[in-house]
Amino acid sequence: MVQVGNYNYGYDHCMKPFRIRMAHSIIASYGLDRKMTMIQPPRATAREMTRFHTDDYIEYLQRVTPELAELMPSYNECFLPPLDCPPFDGVYEFCSISAGGSIAGAKRINHGDADIVINWAGGLHHAKKDAASGFCYVNDIVLAILELLRYHQRVVYLDIDVHHGDGVEEAFYTTDRVMSVSLHQFGNFFPGTGDVNDVGVERGKHYAVNAPLREGIGDDAYHFVFRRVMRDVMETFRPGAVVMQCGTDSLSGDRLGCFNLSMKGHAACVEFMKSFGVPLFCVGGGGYTIRNVARTWAYETAVLLDESVSSSMPYNDYYEFFGPEYLLDVPASNRTDMNTRKQLEELCADIHEHMRHVGHAPSVQMQDVPQDWPDQDAGTDNEDDSDNRKHSHDDDLGG
Repeated sequence: MVQVGNYNYGYDHCMKPFRIRMAHSIIASYGLDRKMTMIQPPRATAREMTRFHTDDYIEYLQRVTPELAELMPSYNECFLPPLDCPPFDGVYEFCSISAGGSIAGAKRINHGDADIVINWAGGLHHAKKDAASGFCYVNDIVLAILELLRYHQRVVYLDIDVHHGDGVEEAFYTTDRVMSVSLHQFGNFFPGTGDVNDVGVERGKHYAVNAPLREGIGDDAYHFVFRRVMRDVMETFRPGAVVMQCGTDSLSGDRLGCFNLSMKGHAACVEFMKSFGVPLFCVGGGGYTIRNVARTWAYETAVLLDESVSSSMPYNDYYEFFGPEYLLDVPASNRTDMNTRKQLEELCADIHEHMRHVGHAPSVQMQDVPQDWPDQDAGTDNEDDSDNRKHSHDDDLGG
């Protein structure tokens, strides 16, 4: 986790990996790191990344430097949108750390070593098969889901980032083994996808669920949609595992997002998904007011651990960032909610209608469990403390 915070997209860029170091410091200050198994996963190899991404794209990430991109701007733009996804120093290593954590986390679930896993440095949901997009270079979520599908017949992908989870949805748009669910701001807002009628195609038709929302939505209205949709999804699809992207740009006061969720309102979504008792893999994502990102992921770590923490923040390495109140809290503001109750009720009704076309999953799935990928597992399961099997946390990557 700490390592990924060393990279820098550029001093004027919205994405700040430094927020991961801040989150880790808060987590440690509350002693939460001692309540879970911490692992240092291996970095993802190019071979692992090309289980989803094209060879040409990953090879370019391995070679690119700021100087090379400047010499070949038109070629660079084939892979890296220059404003959103700059070719910063160490970009390939950054991707290998993030993706390696998510792959290792999925393996922990597959092997029964944990039923809750966290990788706050993952969640880069916009990355496409052959190009970067929206601050995301390698789609660690897709790589994790591909790993989970080797042991689990069905996987739910849930995205509560303010932006539509387009890269993950696109990757599984034609399959009925992954149900992608995204609640996001919609209408003249990046990436511009995720209409309620975007439901998948071919075998994947009705297995993509989109809840497009207007700006200003607060806790109560958000939960009204979230709980109804996710209860419907879990009862109908009955997944073997859930991957939850917990982007914090849906919080009040984010530099880019226009939602109005509080920290506790955001965390209530995590707690709700935990209540189903299905293996849960929480990853990070967006979030551009970094003090609020760190607060929220630290608090959600406590929620996942069933630990109560004081709202008065203990001293930590970045304590001065959290003044003048020094509280573990992100309150909602008095921003106007542009979503009406009638619109939200109609949205839930539309989604429920789409879900009626999804056949209920059978209660038992009989299948052979495949062997692990060769030469990829060494070093990922060094910590096998039976007293801490319930919770796993990527030391290099997550809060």
